[in-house]
Amino acid sequence: MTTDQQWDIVTSVGLTALGVAAARALETHRENRLISDPYAAAFVKAADAPAPMPTSPAEVAELPADSVWAQAKMEDYMGVRSRCFDDFFAEAGEAGVRQAVILASGLDARAQRLDWAEGTTVFEIDQPKVLEFKQTVLDGLDAAPNCAHRPVAIDLRENWSAALTEAGFDPSQPTAWLAEGLLPYLPEEAEQQLLETIDRLSAPGSRLAVEDFANVGQIFEDESLAEFGKEWGLDMRDLLHSDDRPEAPDVLRGFGWKTEVEGAEAKAARYGRDLTGLFGQMTHASRFVESHKPE
Repeated sequence: MTTDQQWDIVTSVGLTALGVAAARALETHRENRLISDPYAAAFVKAADAPAPMPTSPAEVAELPADSVWAQAKMEDYMGVRSRCFDDFFAEAGEAGVRQAVILASGLDARAQRLDWAEGTTVFEIDQPKVLEFKQTVLDGLDAAPNCAHRPVAIDLRENWSAALTEAGFDPSQPTAWLAEGLLPYLPEEAEQQLLETIDRLSAPGSRLAVEDFANVGQIFEDESLAEFGKEWGLDMRDLLHSDDRPEAPDVLRGFGWKTEVEGAEAKAARYGRDLTGLFGQMTHASRFVESHKPE
């Protein structure tokens, strides 16, 4: 990804957000679903995606049996990931945190679908075109947020901290931060700067949840996984960074944050879910990081 690259919902990283929405829609159809996202399918239907993105079991059944999407079972992993971070926000609310920031929010609809503690303000940061598309779809569904909702339309490679503050963010109050599906797309310097900025803006009592990967670029050296992105006209290896860098949990511990790490496979087991399909190959590299800044 180049430093000046921009995208909407059907190009570059935007397309990956659309794919994640499709996976959340599929998860929502399960009897033993880990999450319920009533808006995910609408996002997919409203977009002019370059390849089919099924949002129901019936649509999956219409695909060729050997299609990459049918084999990927992306909803298995995304169900676990989404539930993990839904729980993170619920626990932060129970602890009294009333300010949340979702970084590179994509088609995340947590502001609308989660039950937020009274008095919570949720900030969402992403590309202007992505946020505009999402809000247009939500307005068409009369989907109201269950919190004070403040989108911040800015690229994370710009001065997003200033834009966040201008939107009403209060750095003197504890914050629940989420970086979901973000770090693999950042080069080392950008990742370090992001974590440093979060630390600087976080009052004691703040929390951070991160989806982290070990050598994510190497995962997509597997041709079967690489083909998954190619159905959308993407080569994931062009978007992901696999350079050797300090481990995010170690960086956070260096800032004084108390940090815990749980692998995706262990997290899935706790939710009673077995990660299968092509995306199940990510379990050895994927991990969920939760950190707390001591008071």
